[in-house]
Amino acid sequence: MALGAMNAWTAQTKADYAALSTALCLCVCAAGLFGEDLVQRGYRQDLMVLAHVAAHLGAEARGIARAVGSPERVVARNLSRLTENGLVVLVDDDAHPALRSYRLTS
Repeated sequence: MALGAMNAWTAQTKADYAALSTALCLCVCAAGLFGEDLVQRGYRQDLMVLAHVAAHLGAEARGIARAVGSPERVVARNLSRLTENGLVVLVDDDAHPALRSYRLTS
């Protein structure tokens, strides 16, 4: 992205509009790839949480967070998405949120 911005600045000072448009396209593509990487990071985190729940039936959010090396709030968000998608279910819904356990959907 920085390369595209520098190229755009240089092209603008020399009135080279072909290079300017190419540089702007490079900036937009870099921004798009960065955004896609952020989306994919969330999917990878979901998969790690799902794999842990599959291997440890009745896993709690705190234990999952320790196992995958993520903050508890991030794991809670992952578990919420996985529950909404029907991949995992709460074992005990009446427990304190920190003590709820999860298992794969049957």
